Amino acid sequence: MKYMILIHGDESQEAQMTEAEGMQLMTEYMKFGEELEKAGAYLGSERLRPVSTATTVRVREGKTLTTDGPFAETKEQLGGYYLIEAPSLDQALEWAAKVPSARTGSVEVRPIWPEDEYLPQ
Repeated sequence: MKYMILIHGDESQEAQMTEAEGMQLMTEYMKFGEELEKAGAYLGSERLRPVSTATTVRVREGKTLTTDGPFAETKEQLGGYYLIEAPSLDQALEWAAKVPSARTGSVEVRPIWPEDEYLPQ
């Protein structure tokens, strides 16, 4: 089954990292990605730009409304994701616990709804 691992963290903490701390974190992410690939679990990943670059879109009564910033103001922001293949939720949770930012933020794991389960037959 496919799972999305959503990585949430406090952008202000990341901004306070020294260059060496930032490089160490990126090295840990590269090793994590390599481990996922070696296990055959890696399907994709991306890092997101800061929430200051986000735009939220809503359509109400036929009118498109845009707002600068994220959908919701929270202490932690969505910073990136991994799309993985795992035989079970337990295995996906084990991978999520290995995400380097799980030590300082939170990692949400959600199963992907297979397309053939929600498309009309």
